[in-house]
Amino acid sequence: MGELREAQRTEGVLVQTHIGGQALLEGVMMRGRYNWAVAVRQPDGSIYTEQHDLASGKDRASWMRIPVIRGCVAFVESLALGYKALGIAADHAFDLSEEGGPAAADESGDAGSEGVGQGMMVLSFLLGLVFAIVVFIVAPAALTNLIMGDYTAHTLAWNLVDGCIRVALFILYVWGISFMEDIRRMFAYHGAEHKTIHCYEHGRELTPENAQGYPRLHVRCGTAFLVMTLIVAIIVFSVVPVGPLIDQLGVTNPVARLVLVMVSRLVLLPLVAGVSYEVTVKWAGSRPDDPLVKVVLWPGMQMQRLTTRQPDEDMLECAIVAMQLVIEREVQEAQVRGIHAEGLLPSDDGKEPVVASPAAKHPCGHACRSVRRAFGPGTVHVRRDFLEVP
Repeated sequence: MGELREAQRTEGVLVQTHIGGQALLEGVMMRGRYNWAVAVRQPDGSIYTEQHDLASGKDRASWMRIPVIRGCVAFVESLALGYKALGIAADHAFDLSEEGGPAAADESGDAGSEGVGQGMMVLSFLLGLVFAIVVFIVAPAALTNLIMGDYTAHTLAWNLVDGCIRVALFILYVWGISFMEDIRRMFAYHGAEHKTIHCYEHGRELTPENAQGYPRLHVRCGTAFLVMTLIVAIIVFSVVPVGPLIDQLGVTNPVARLVLVMVSRLVLLPLVAGVSYEVTVKWAGSRPDDPLVKVVLWPGMQMQRLTTRQPDEDMLECAIVAMQLVIEREVQEAQVRGIHAEGLLPSDDGKEPVVASPAAKHPCGHACRSVRRAFGPGTVHVRRDFLEVP
């Protein structure tokens, strides 16, 4: 309970940053407003980094900023970025050179091998998507139909039972995969991501020693968003008149009616994601001290006890390197645009943070110096993919 209270405390927080991240295989992805960066621990102990521009950092059409719709857009973007980041991590986290893997492909320039790797990633994504639909939509609906009977007979109770089964399967799934060695390490990188963001928000210098002192739970974690979607789904599925619509279609076959209920779940997923975004990011994110917010986010915070583990210093180094690259871009954009950056650059003494402003003499300020001090020359391999800022 102490760790939960510590994660929810706002005392000592000097900036509420928009920077977030995601744990990867042997690495971390951090995402800012203008770019996203990946830092992966390679088999030889060095850290490979790669960063790309973020489409959402450009001007959006006005309709993409409409509440709920913006949540759907953010959800799709997060899935796409997560998929790309996992692919990068998979290419660099393991030594496959002797087996003709990505390392061998890089040295020989074999485009065919790279194509096979991309094909395997796409296949894995599709299989994962099918698995998620079967486990979290088809299975709960089928079990609920066996328990409760036809959907329209007791719609509210049907949706409650369906939602409870879905939540139980989700918890069981996360608990089950936590016994896999690679997943346990990924959960530890998840903890490293949270600790690094806490350290940054408190204005401390980004070092493994400083970051290790912060909790592995965080109120802005994507786990909280996932748990919120499970809760919001129960409400949305209960409010939207799916039953009357099925009756109007004149469908009487029990199996066909159940299939239509399952299809409605898929159709309503964007709405569920959009509403969940408004609750967790826009409402809760802007009111961290509100007691009601803490109650609403409590299930997601508890779930993080399963999805995070205590990281070691190597993991924290990866999270810090990814964070530094995003901070560098934030300050660079502030200079180009002539505005004050939203974030703060940690100070050397850990007392007063440095405000990133157009007057800064170096585009990445203190951040770049921290990378060189912590990891030494020649240990970080960087690939830049920036578009010119007009």
